[in-house]
Amino acid sequence: MSNGCDDYSLKWFFISVVGTHFEMKPYEHDGVDLEDGKTRKPGDKPALRKIHNQALLSGLAYCISSCSMILVNKFVLSSYNFNAGIFLMLYQNFVSVIIVIILSLTGLITTEPLTWRLIKVWFPVNVIFVGMLITSMFSLKYINVAMVTVLKNVTNVITAVGEMYLFNKHHDNRVWLALFLMIISAVSGGITDLSFNAVGYCWQIANCFLTASYSLTLRRTMDTAKQVTQSGNLNEFSMVLLNNTLSLPLGIVLSFAFNETDYLFKTPLLRLPSFWMVMTLSGLLGLAISFTSMWFLHQTGATTYSLVGSLNKIPLSIAGIVLFNVPTSLQNSASILFGLVAGVVFARAKMREKS
Repeated sequence: MSNGCDDYSLKWFFISVVGTHFEMKPYEHDGVDLEDGKTRKPGDKPALRKIHNQALLSGLAYCISSCSMILVNKFVLSSYNFNAGIFLMLYQNFVSVIIVIILSLTGLITTEPLTWRLIKVWFPVNVIFVGMLITSMFSLKYINVAMVTVLKNVTNVITAVGEMYLFNKHHDNRVWLALFLMIISAVSGGITDLSFNAVGYCWQIANCFLTASYSLTLRRTMDTAKQVTQSGNLNEFSMVLLNNTLSLPLGIVLSFAFNETDYLFKTPLLRLPSFWMVMTLSGLLGLAISFTSMWFLHQTGATTYSLVGSLNKIPLSIAGIVLFNVPTSLQNSASILFGLVAGVVFARAKMREKS
């Protein structure tokens, strides 16, 4: 293990980003490659009771939940024209916290107690986490799903550069070639985007930097956090509970700062039961991503998980264009396809680099 953010640690990152992150990278858990089916070291306690199901079912569940989450968020923000993205994040995280607490109390999962020592260690990275969620919401409101998917590839570029300068980690030429292709697709996609929105693109650029920062700092924070937990470990559900619980007070402050409270008092949307149902669904889907991603990993391995995550962007982008009637051109569609292919090339290059 390197002393920085290892290439295969983003599974932790993905699981803790309930409700926003659908970009996949390969995964390694404490130096154990999951492709051999061994998801825990000897003596480790399972965070979730073992479920005996086929890999296909878990893969479908993961793909459906991750795609649905983004599409539902887009529906709430754009189709409903809901102008309180921070409140949406708060509600989704609140739903996740309640469900995780209930599952913990019933003994279905295990979580670490949220002590002050643990909170103090985790709070700085949680600030980045909240900023990442909020900028993701804001960008998704103004940019179509397909372009958000392609632009998120820029996160990989920033992360790779950060690893090189912060942790002296070097990548082979195939990885840099894939990253270069991602930059080309993002630039050409922006130029040919018929629904280009400068505000949305600014939010997305900010989101890329925050997401990369979260990825780069998460592993070291996790290592420190494990030292202050009662069990000496920090499982996936503890991270979900920790991140989402800490996000609530910070989100409330930001909601007031962005003057969302006046909008919430005036908007008729909050008086519609159907709107609350959709928002609740988005919160449930966010938590479902955590469950299904862990399930899929336990049934398959790092290679399958990474490749399916990259391929999953293709139907997501197509669905985003079709469902929301996004105006597009042949050039823009080609740029989006080019970016999606670059993502697959990047995933395979990282696998080969690891091997």
